[in-house]
Amino acid sequence: MNAILSIFIPALVALFCTTWIYPHFLKLALTKNIVDNPDARKLQRVPVPVMGGLTVVFGIMAGIMSFKYIGSFYDMFPIFTSIIIIMIVGFIDDTISLSPKVRFIIEIILILYIIGISGREIDNFQGLWGLTTIPRYISIPLTIFASVGIINAINLIDGVDGYSSGYTIISCILLGLLFYAMDNIRMATLAAIVASSLIPFFLHNVFGKYSKMFIGDAGTLSLGIIFSIFVMNILTTNSQNAAIDPNLGLVPFTLAVMCVPIFDTVRVMTMRIIRKKSPFSADKTHLHHLFIELGFSHFGTTVSIISMNIMVVLCWFIAYKIGLSIDVQLYIVIALGILITFVFYPVTQRHIRKQTKVYEFLHKIGLKTQVTDRKTWKKIQKFVDVTTSKEIKEMYK
Repeated sequence: MNAILSIFIPALVALFCTTWIYPHFLKLALTKNIVDNPDARKLQRVPVPVMGGLTVVFGIMAGIMSFKYIGSFYDMFPIFTSIIIIMIVGFIDDTISLSPKVRFIIEIILILYIIGISGREIDNFQGLWGLTTIPRYISIPLTIFASVGIINAINLIDGVDGYSSGYTIISCILLGLLFYAMDNIRMATLAAIVASSLIPFFLHNVFGKYSKMFIGDAGTLSLGIIFSIFVMNILTTNSQNAAIDPNLGLVPFTLAVMCVPIFDTVRVMTMRIIRKKSPFSADKTHLHHLFIELGFSHFGTTVSIISMNIMVVLCWFIAYKIGLSIDVQLYIVIALGILITFVFYPVTQRHIRKQTKVYEFLHKIGLKTQVTDRKTWKKIQKFVDVTTSKEIKEMYK
């Protein structure tokens, strides 16, 4: 089978299955009252069904099982089982809540399980600082640290409509292109499957009036574990990167793709520790909260932050194309990550407090993103809600 076709078909299956199952999970969430209730730190004003993650994982599983060339069952077993386990953990957290410590321990155990079964780990810097293979006593702790960080970074960007799903769709496209260039069709297909599974959810989450669901921890933790698997497959000695330009910095590229979630998570946790609070305590100090405070809509916030992340990837790409070394590529990505999070956030907060002209300018831009009353938005909303039954609509009245 043609490589493109072998990627496209499972992605299409995933898209179809997520679209089909979505209204069923929506109805179940409403009838069983599996909802996310508003509180002081959350941005929604009404309870919202929180089974979106299960619909996405359903689509991912269906897509994987439809692709007979994705690899043997043994190859896929750690991916299957780790996604299912972390989805269950996330769903339990969505419904009855788990302590951060318990989740943290489960995440570490799962990463060790993936390392042990798949034989993949972050054990090769692919030329960064002149390093290639690194010893296991360094690679295993590094893989655990990086993977747990990625899982929680993806989990913590689930704050406004469309952000986590929109970001993941774009990131999977970028990572999928890299895997395709590396001739790693199995991972390229998985990236396409994840992106396709998220498209129906993204549309409902952003535009749905009666069909909106949140992805919840069941979804974000599952996406986080998948991203960890992607990184392990990129930065492993066994990666198929013979066709890749040696000056294409795989570490800088990977960090660029995940730049805003990672650096914003580091900033938030650092500030919590400085304030003598638990790094896992909940607050409203993420980058998306800043845009909401400036008057941006959820959609405007999502577009703005994802655009920032795309800008970082473009800057990395320019640095690569003009021939800058892998080390310099990394430093550029790090500098941009610090600028967007550690610098932009406090500077903008200062302008908000002082009500400066800069704040007024940004606030005017933010107000222009309030487009939910426009005809085009209403048309998309009507199209998205077409699968919503009269019974469900009655529940909202």
